[in-house]
Amino acid sequence: MINFKPISFVIGLTLSKLALFMWLPLVIAFSSGTAGTAEFLASAVLTHVAALVFTRAGYQQAFRLSVRDMFVLTTLVWLIACAFAALPFLFLSKLSFTDAYFEAMSGITTTGSTVLRGLDHLPPAILLWRSLLQWLGGIGFIILAVAVLPYLNVGGMKLFQMESSDRTEKDSPRISAVARNILGAYIGLTILCCVSYWLSNMSLFDAINHAMTTLSSGGFSTHDASMGAFSVKAQWVACLFMFLSGLPFMLYVQSIRRREGLLFRDAQVRGFFWLVVIISLLMTGWLWYRNVFGLEDALRIAFFNVVSILTTTGFGLTDFSTWSSMTTILFVFLMLLGACSGSTSGGLKIFRIQIAAALFQKQTRQLMHPAGVFPQKYNGRPVNDAIVRSIVAFVLSYLAVIICSATLLGLMEIPPLDAISGAMTAVSNVGLGMGQLINTSGNYAAIPDPAKWVLAADMLLGRLEILTIIVLLFPSFWKD
Repeated sequence: MINFKPISFVIGLTLSKLALFMWLPLVIAFSSGTAGTAEFLASAVLTHVAALVFTRAGYQQAFRLSVRDMFVLTTLVWLIACAFAALPFLFLSKLSFTDAYFEAMSGITTTGSTVLRGLDHLPPAILLWRSLLQWLGGIGFIILAVAVLPYLNVGGMKLFQMESSDRTEKDSPRISAVARNILGAYIGLTILCCVSYWLSNMSLFDAINHAMTTLSSGGFSTHDASMGAFSVKAQWVACLFMFLSGLPFMLYVQSIRRREGLLFRDAQVRGFFWLVVIISLLMTGWLWYRNVFGLEDALRIAFFNVVSILTTTGFGLTDFSTWSSMTTILFVFLMLLGACSGSTSGGLKIFRIQIAAALFQKQTRQLMHPAGVFPQKYNGRPVNDAIVRSIVAFVLSYLAVIICSATLLGLMEIPPLDAISGAMTAVSNVGLGMGQLINTSGNYAAIPDPAKWVLAADMLLGRLEILTIIVLLFPSFWKD
């Protein structure tokens, strides 16, 4: 049976941390004399009370989570946290519950889709809250990818499992130390990004917000024009830190501790780097050749949008869907890929594409030499059949969710291009779409409420690597 007491306790701890972060926008609203003090106070109190109820209900001296408990816990934490994260949007922005939950889900899953309009005129408290949600969701997913998904063997993530798979009490300090080190790297890069933005003529408030949404691969902005509202220097800063957010954070920690260039030895990092460089240069040449932009602008805008889409950050800089049919089709495929595993980005992840390419090479060699033995490795580690099956299952389920979601959106009279790009961008946690209702502005206010719930579910499925949630739908999962 599922042990709900420790699950309740962990949910309570999560809500208590969420409630603490609600005090930051409250202080901003109170000190600046702008709207939000009462609304964030009410939200914080309600969340604190809920956290107390959950922790009291689940408290016990010692407990141990089984694999099935971890599946349930992972899904419930994100669902319940989004419900309480939506409270400030309900109270201050006067959104409906559907819109408030959609905005909170988009924030915590670092998707970047929004239903809010007129960002330039919104209270600073609500803008900061959106950025905080993405920043918290970013670090939450990194810890999930490093410590939980390999343990659950979701989507081939077992390939990145830490040295010991034994989850006994003696291992808890080691896992905690890893989490602290990753958090330190995350905070350090956020501060460095904030200073860089500030030096590129952003205001301090804009720099803080955009640093949080850049490192989390979130894409929320404080302006309707997104990064188009800032200087060319700020856009290059965004390119750099979006790229850094797409690298495995565990490798940052290991590189610092061992004083070795481990980042540059990793197959994922090398693949991601060359993918960004090659695609960006090809797109630059195409835009310059077609006289869409001058050479300098073409280079900057191409690199920015390629990195933004590949890392699933979703910052906007010009409407790339109007450039040409070729670039639009290319961006559709880039939406699916994502960056490195262990980063804050969504998507399929580079390592799965690399393993699929290696598997294809192995199969072709096997056809030519039927008696040959071709062991498959990735980053020096053996890739067994269980990992390959897990990756295949993940990719098939990924595509199936996109197809089913796009079909549901089509039944709601959403135009075909909007439905397909909307499903893809939600599952990949990109935020930007390509259509009339769902376009490169990332605003989803015009779509009906049922469509928002479908896309919110897609965001969660994509963030939790799909199979983590799908497994809960099988009746056999709930049997002893």
